[in-house]
Amino acid sequence: MTLPALVAGTELVGEFEDSGYREPPHLVCRPDGQIVRLPPLLYQVARALDGRPVARVAEEVSRETGRQFTAEHVVYVIDKKLAPLGITTYSDGSPPPPARKSDPFLAFRFRLAVLPERATWFLAGLFAWLFRPLLVLLALGAFAFGEVWLWMTQDTGAALQSVLSSPADVLLVVLLAVASCVFHEMGHGAACRYGGVRPGAMGCGIYLVWPAFYTDITSSYRLGRAGRIRADLGGVYFNALFVLGLLALYEATGSPLLLVAVFSVHVEMVQQLLPTLRFDGYYIVADLVGIPDLFKYIAPILKRVVLRRPEDERLKALKRWPQIVVAAWVLFLVPALALQLGMVLANLPQLLRTDWQTITLLAGHVGADGFPVLGLIAAAVQVVLLTLPVAGLTLALWRPVRSLFRLALGALRG
Repeated sequence: MTLPALVAGTELVGEFEDSGYREPPHLVCRPDGQIVRLPPLLYQVARALDGRPVARVAEEVSRETGRQFTAEHVVYVIDKKLAPLGITTYSDGSPPPPARKSDPFLAFRFRLAVLPERATWFLAGLFAWLFRPLLVLLALGAFAFGEVWLWMTQDTGAALQSVLSSPADVLLVVLLAVASCVFHEMGHGAACRYGGVRPGAMGCGIYLVWPAFYTDITSSYRLGRAGRIRADLGGVYFNALFVLGLLALYEATGSPLLLVAVFSVHVEMVQQLLPTLRFDGYYIVADLVGIPDLFKYIAPILKRVVLRRPEDERLKALKRWPQIVVAAWVLFLVPALALQLGMVLANLPQLLRTDWQTITLLAGHVGADGFPVLGLIAAAVQVVLLTLPVAGLTLALWRPVRSLFRLALGALRG
């Protein structure tokens, strides 16, 4: 007789540290690398399997919990809870169905791994020392000083105007911005390694409609709150280090394109710290309260606060202060996204006219400086940069607006 067992490659990680749940879940890492959260009882059943008959598993779980469980109870948990998650085989030993990847709202899609986990681990080790506390304090102090010097003494407007008139400079700024994004992702990986966990693969893909880079830091869930937030902030911290390098080069060369590159890195840092979409700011809030997926609480919070409905089970499962933070985040997020959508729709005709005029102007200047190929490439890059924000914001807001419309329509019909 074949006994139920954990799927090969499954790792029982342990309790989710510093979680925002009243009953802390336990973490299981599936063979595909995805982390699954389990209630304590299910975790105890999974841990007790270990090639034992179901009756022995029931005895072990009964002894650990102080509650009486039978073999039928264990069979139900295995067949209805654990096996469908791809964690264990079924009670008769048959393999589970292929594990389904979670599909969180506004998630990063169309990923293409460029560096495997082994390469990421090696490269992260080259930079992990930068997270030593004294070095972090020195770097942040130097960054603050550089910011004051930059904005108090340098004419960034003139530098921007000079760079935009040169296709070659525009392309160099774009390349430096891409290098900053890559270094940003290396910061996440280095923070994981400094905390003692393995970062996953690094690669690129599409977030909404924007090309983007990513580092798989799922293993940061093995860390406590401080370690997870360090991994979240690691990318922005490395952006600050990149800015320091650009400022040093500018001091040595005086090239205006370096000032524009610094400005582009600033835009990236601000964007990453926004807590609305799934950027670093979102994960900072999530790890601060110990709740991995904040978006699934939008509907329960709105029903509770706006429609004055009783708390559902998802809200009752949260501790008091994380529930307050999540409610504040939702009440900030929904108006902010609605305001952004309203501003886009109100200004869309003017925005399209301005973009078209800019595109026409760029096309007219292609080849004017004697570099037709560079001019064409630079114009194409700027055209893409002009059109992506409108498409991206519209796509990002379509699903929540549709959900809110359905919710309002349901309330009216009810």
